[in-house]
Amino acid sequence: MTIYAFEDKVPALGAGVFVADSASVIGDVVLGDHSSVWYASVVRADMYPIRVGKRVNIQDGAVLHVTGGIADTVVGDDVTIGHLALVHGCHIGNRVLIGMGSIILDGAVIEDECIIAAGSLVPPRMHIPKRSFVKGSPAKVVREATDHDLLMVDAGVATYQAYAAMYASGKLRRIDP
Repeated sequence: MTIYAFEDKVPALGAGVFVADSASVIGDVVLGDHSSVWYASVVRADMYPIRVGKRVNIQDGAVLHVTGGIADTVVGDDVTIGHLALVHGCHIGNRVLIGMGSIILDGAVIEDECIIAAGSLVPPRMHIPKRSFVKGSPAKVVREATDHDLLMVDAGVATYQAYAAMYASGKLRRIDP
């Protein structure tokens, strides 16, 4: 894992956090217990804080950043941030899925129990109410998230918890040619 201090800002990692060796965690970052940051992901809080809750998985190639002096980034508990997603200067509630390749821009607020479909663009300052299913570019609320949808969010969180435990246990071995 690559953990960097930026000036006097040092990342704080909770219990059981997994950070892949090609991921970078930089500056004023707090990663909650049992969260994971996967390969080629970047969590960069050089100018403003990033706070990530418990049991959050930040999948391969995702980027979390901030807008200095304008917007911090806050992610609640039990959140999946899909592969190649960009989360920038926004607030995300608890039990949320940010689909693969989605872009969440400055000042956006996503309340609890929401699903942002893959490839969605959430524009600056958009407010997404609790339990919304959102898709499109620009993103629009298309329906309420169902109980089944939210069980799938829970399953994704649990799956990545299991993956992180496997990777941290030594099942992954680097092989140099």
